[in-house]
Amino acid sequence: MVVCIIGFRAFENFYTPSTYSKNSIENLESTFPLEYLPSSTTKQVVHHSYFSLSYNEPYEQAEWVAYVLDKRHLTYDDRKRPYFIEDPWVQSKSADWRNYRGSGYDRGHLCPAGDRRFSEQAYNETFYTSNISPQDKDFNSRIWNRLEIQVREWAKRYGTLYVVTGGVLELGLEEIGDEDVDVPKSFYKIVARKEKGQLKLIGFLMKGVERQNPLEEYCVPVDSIEKVTGINFFKQLDNEYQKELERVVGTGEWKF
Repeated sequence: MVVCIIGFRAFENFYTPSTYSKNSIENLESTFPLEYLPSSTTKQVVHHSYFSLSYNEPYEQAEWVAYVLDKRHLTYDDRKRPYFIEDPWVQSKSADWRNYRGSGYDRGHLCPAGDRRFSEQAYNETFYTSNISPQDKDFNSRIWNRLEIQVREWAKRYGTLYVVTGGVLELGLEEIGDEDVDVPKSFYKIVARKEKGQLKLIGFLMKGVERQNPLEEYCVPVDSIEKVTGINFFKQLDNEYQKELERVVGTGEWKF
């Protein structure tokens, strides 16, 4: 038994993949439009084939992850769950997944693996630790999951969506693991779509605990999310147009 345990840990430590990324982009249609990318408070933006992120080293996680979700992406392909591995493209190295072990928190995906079943590479890339954040288990499996399901329903209804999501990173958060990975108290998600040449936005901001409330109760103007995160979303839009879009709660434009 001792030999088996030692062998398993050796395999776990030394035989995990070094990267899930290929040298070429498989599907350029999946690249998030650069003109919609948020600002980066860290200037450490990483572009993978199927999502982009801004890594915040002091908090050991992404401050935002941005990805395109199209109804064509929604498949039921059976994918083998890969290892969580450090992101080789983050200059400071993303946190080791072992920081989460024994912490009581889930390794919560920001870009959901369930949205990326259409491609093995796309699916595997979601298991970079730059794409995870510590989440309460009930929050991750219930209300956060319900929101992810709702976004998939919108993709089926509206076609192409642009999603930006992350934890609210602030001073004084609980930390886990040897690398002091911060545990966000709140999480946000912003969903956008184009309709007749105009952007339609909806934003969510919720505490990282399970609640039974309807998702609509967590809808907030995008500028409210900007205030708590310090991130400028849709920063390349015309300033007045951006203000107009971000100051309203857009629930009337989205079918729940």
